[in-house]
Amino acid sequence: MSPEPVTVHGMSTSGNCHKVRMLLEQLGRPYEWVEVDSANGGTRTPAYLAKNPNGKVPMLERADGSVLVESNAILCWLAEGTAFLPTDAWERAQALSWLFFEQYSHEPYIAVARFIRGWTPIDSPRRADLPRLMERGDQALSVMEKHLQVAAWFSGRHYGVADIALFAYTHCAADGGFELARFPHITDWLARVRATRGFLPMPAVSDEVALRLASSRVGQDRP
Repeated sequence: MSPEPVTVHGMSTSGNCHKVRMLLEQLGRPYEWVEVDSANGGTRTPAYLAKNPNGKVPMLERADGSVLVESNAILCWLAEGTAFLPTDAWERAQALSWLFFEQYSHEPYIAVARFIRGWTPIDSPRRADLPRLMERGDQALSVMEKHLQVAAWFSGRHYGVADIALFAYTHCAADGGFELARFPHITDWLARVRATRGFLPMPAVSDEVALRLASSRVGQDRP
């Protein structure tokens, strides 16, 4: 029986959204993508809030109108019964632990640093937060680097949902000012992810965002 088609509301250059799109592509599952400009209020409209009162992307919608939010929850639901989510209870718990790590110890620093550099004005007061974000983001990358010294993947013995989740913002961490060259095992892991079947690159950011990112030199905001 073919999987049901789904609709995903997301912002293509958001790592949280891209991870969902990437898994859908690697699963070969039919889906419709609805672009939402969350950086400019697209998730705050009455119509969107009626479906997702939390006002965030991504949001997965089924044909019956039911919705699922939170990117890593969406990954787990899509991956259920596939090789992307371990069936062994211990390996599945390990994969889940990395999903929680991504949302609590990784994304709040690496993704937020990227957002501040690329989506806020050059004179934004939020840029004062960058040294702290750099410090905490480096800590998260160091945790990943240590794991990859003894393991090839974050989802157990094979590539899976935790790798997709962590790839989303790690691969573009330089946008946030992080120096990935300092983490050789992460660099190798990123190459392995890019070599997986059906891999989907994240779309390029707009020219305006790219200009803001280019105005900030990598590493300049380190404490």
